[in-house]
Amino acid sequence: MGRVDYFDDDDAPAASGRVPGAVAVVRDGAGRLLLTRRVDNGLWVLPGGKLELGETIAEAVMREVFEETGVEVVVTGLGGIYTDPGHVIAYDDGPVLQEFVVCLYARPVAGVARADGKETSEVRWFEPGELAGLDLHPVMRKRIADALDASSTPTIA
Repeated sequence: MGRVDYFDDDDAPAASGRVPGAVAVVRDGAGRLLLTRRVDNGLWVLPGGKLELGETIAEAVMREVFEETGVEVVVTGLGGIYTDPGHVIAYDDGPVLQEFVVCLYARPVAGVARADGKETSEVRWFEPGELAGLDLHPVMRKRIADALDASSTPTIA
C-alpha cells in the first residue's frame, strides 16, 4: 500500500480520520540508531506502524519493529506523542489520516537486522553523526532529534 506524507502543505487533502500508531527509537549498546528505508517512498524512518485491535501501544511497536527489521526489542520508555494536524498521510487505497504517533524508546534483545522486502528495502544501524545526510521526512527528523536530545522530557506535539 503506497502513501504520501504531507507536512504543513497547503495542497494536502483534508484528513478523514486518525489511526493510532507507534515508532521506536531503538539504540544498541554502542548508541547506534536502527532505521529502515521504506519501499514506497525510499525515505529512512524509525521502524513502527499502526496499532491493531487487542494490543497495547508497546506490543504494537515491538511487533512492528520485528516485522520490519528482524530485531526483537523491549520498550524502555516514552519519547513523545505526535498529533500535528499539519502532518497528513494519504494512502493510495483511500484514507487520509492525521498523524497520531507514540514514539517509544526500545533496546534490542535478539535478532539480526534485515529488510522485510514488503515495507522495508533496507535496515541499518546508524551512528548519530551519520543522520544529517540521510533522506528523512521532516516529521521523522523531528522525532529523532527530540529522542536524541538527552535534556528533553517526552514531547507532546
